[in-house]
Order: sequence, then structure tokens, then C-alpha cells
Amino acid sequence: MIALLPALGSSLAYGCADFLGGLGARRAHVLRTVMIAAPASLTVELLLWPFLGASFAPATLVWGAASGVASAAAFALLYRTLAIGPMNVLSPVTALVSAVLPVAVGLFEGGHLGPAGLIGLPLALAAVVLVSAGHGAGGARPSRTALLLALGAGAAIALQLVFLHQAPSDSGVGPLITGRAVSSVVTLAAAGLMYRRLGPEKPAYAMSAAAGVLDSVANLLFLLAARGGDLAVVAVITALYPAGTVLLARGVLAERIHRGQLVGLGAAAVAVGLLALT
Repeated sequence: MIALLPALGSSLAYGCADFLGGLGARRAHVLRTVMIAAPASLTVELLLWPFLGASFAPATLVWGAASGVASAAAFALLYRTLAIGPMNVLSPVTALVSAVLPVAVGLFEGGHLGPAGLIGLPLALAAVVLVSAGHGAGGARPSRTALLLALGAGAAIALQLVFLHQAPSDSGVGPLITGRAVSSVVTLAAAGLMYRRLGPEKPAYAMSAAAGVLDSVANLLFLLAARGGDLAVVAVITALYPAGTVLLARGVLAERIHRGQLVGLGAAAVAVGLLALT
């Protein structure tokens, strides 16, 4: 339960952050959105430093920086993916990809699952697949470009989570601060190089900043969950974040929820309950 609750919180925060970031990327170039989101996220982590502590040993800096590079790629690819839409299909695709690598790493590192976990883990993965298969007759279908971006975003998210997990467990928020500082520098450098291609549209400042803040909260909760539980289980629970994105897309954008997605959401609830017994 110590790991389950922050993992669920991380999932919820990621889902809300993705929805806001995707909306922001529809109003202006994705880099304009990330230019606001990344520094906002860094600000949150710096504010948490006095309360949660941070160390910056060489291993922390290396793994934190690696997560920062992956985070910058994840930000840009994911928000661009969700800007193209439909969110209720593409968000789960990224989640499925982002779950597979951390699960493999967790099991490779010696993670063990009880009987309930052996049922709950594949059920959770199946739930993500069901939610991702939510387009039916009359539903919007993603383009090939959008699907490729979604796959890339999922891979970048997976690498970010794995790198954060590799940082020393006594490093506090050091890996998050290092990673976000690196991702902010990478993002601003990319924006500077592509300045003439960003277009004249102004970013949605409040929406982009809120996405960054929520992403920072999600990263922190994931780090706490991974330090207190099995990476394979935590990664799958975190990967259920499309539930929040799908429901927000339905409520705000009136995107259709297919019957298969509803089944997937129900399966996700059952899977979380089983994993809580692990």
C-alpha cells in the first residue's frame, strides 16, 4: 500500500498533465508549450528541496541528467501526439509502450510477484490495451504519423522512469532537479535553434504551466512509489494514467469513449485491487 497510493497519485497526475499539455500544444507550437511547462516543473522541484532534501552524488547527476534528456523528448513527443489527437486513443498507446520497458527492468532486477500480482499485472497491461483500442465506428482514427509519435513518446517516458529508478535511493529530489534542469536547457536550446519555425502564436501560459506542475508532482510520486515497491508493479499502475486523460477528453472535448475502453477502465480498477494485495 505504501507504494500503491503514490503510484495511483502519479497516474492521476500524469493523466491530467497530458490532457492540459495536449490542449496547450493545439494553440501554439509544441515547443512553446514545453518552454513553459519544463521551467514550471523545475520550480516545483526546487521548492520541494528544503522539505524532502536532495543529494547530488555522481550517480545522481548521471541518472538524473539521463532522465532529463528522456523527459525533454517525452514532453515534446507526447504533447505533439496529443495535439494531433484523438487523445482517447493515442494517450493509451503511449502508456502501453511506457509500461513494457520498466516492467521488464523490474523483473530482470529480481522483482517478485505473489499470486494476486501474477494475475493483476497482465490484467493491468490488458486494461491499457483495451483502453487504447477505443476507436470504433464513428470514432476518430489516428494517423500513421500520430501513432509513430505516440510510440516514440512511450519509449521516452519509459526511459525517463527507468533512469529515475536507477538513481540512489537516498538522493531525495536530486534526480528530479537534475533531470528537470537538463530537460529545460535542452528544450530552450531546441526552441532557440527552431525559433523561426515556432510560428507567431502565443502559448497558453496557465495551461502549459499547470501541465508542468502536474508532471513534476507525477514524477515525484513515481519516484516515491518505485523506492518503496516493485518497479514492475509501480510502472504498470503508473501506466494507467490514460484513464484520466480519456475521461477529461470525454468531458471537455466530447471525444467518444468506446465500449472497449469502458471495459478497459473496469479491468484497470480490478487490476489495481489485485496489485494492492501483492
